[in-house]
Amino acid sequence: MFLFVGVFDIYRKVPKDLTQPTYTGAFISILCCVFILFLFLSELTGFIATEIVNELYVDDPDKDSGGKIDVSLNISLPNLHCDLVGLDIQDEMGRHEVGHIDNSMKIPLNQGDGCRFEGEFTINKVPGNFHVSTHSATAQPQNPDMTHTIHKLAFGEKLQVHKVQGAFNALGGADKLSSNPLASHDYILKIVPTVYEDLSGKQRFSYQYTVANKEYVAYSHTGRIIPAIWFRYDLSPITVKYTERRQPLYRFITTICAIVGGTFTVAGIIDSCIFTASEAWKKIQIGKMS
Repeated sequence: MFLFVGVFDIYRKVPKDLTQPTYTGAFISILCCVFILFLFLSELTGFIATEIVNELYVDDPDKDSGGKIDVSLNISLPNLHCDLVGLDIQDEMGRHEVGHIDNSMKIPLNQGDGCRFEGEFTINKVPGNFHVSTHSATAQPQNPDMTHTIHKLAFGEKLQVHKVQGAFNALGGADKLSSNPLASHDYILKIVPTVYEDLSGKQRFSYQYTVANKEYVAYSHTGRIIPAIWFRYDLSPITVKYTERRQPLYRFITTICAIVGGTFTVAGIIDSCIFTASEAWKKIQIGKMS
């Protein structure tokens, strides 16, 4: 009965007297083990590391925000007094706010001749604008100098992920100090909703934006219009989503098995070919000697 069961053994054993160790086989075995170790470490590194997968879709990802977007603005006007600097907000829902002061501060520069404005505020998810100007000042200056440097303009939650390179602060570092002091500046922003989902499934919502700008001196029938720094924005219907992923364990195990099995199989074929060729060459040499 045991002989009958043995017929089904697919792992047939080679008798010990039919095996023969060779220096070539030992060399190939060592190379095989080194190669397997290299591939194993490479796959292990890839398994431990995470990758960022991005996708595009049409939707409003942050429906719990109440239709609002947080904005952070930091801008310096080195030739305009802080008493004259103000922030105005307008949009297509009828909002018209002049001299916004909540969550904002003004820091004097150049012995009080300049001003650094830092503010955080919200805007509605509709086309509109916010602008830095002298409109809220008690007395309008004759020649306000709107040369400026933008340190930061960001929307939504701050994302600190080194693998995600996006335009979250596209205007950061914009320098207009050498521009016409009496010119207005228009920054046309296209805001793109962005979602980042980590390995735990937690989502963070932010916004990237593209920008185009122009500089001009505006006139009306009454004369030159008081200059301002305009940020005109519109929202894109396309959402960018970044998802952090890690290779599944079953795929890692499958890959390791394929590496080990494939390497030993190829090495066995090479060793067998070399051994067969060497044995044939020995027989030819023996035949010549006889």
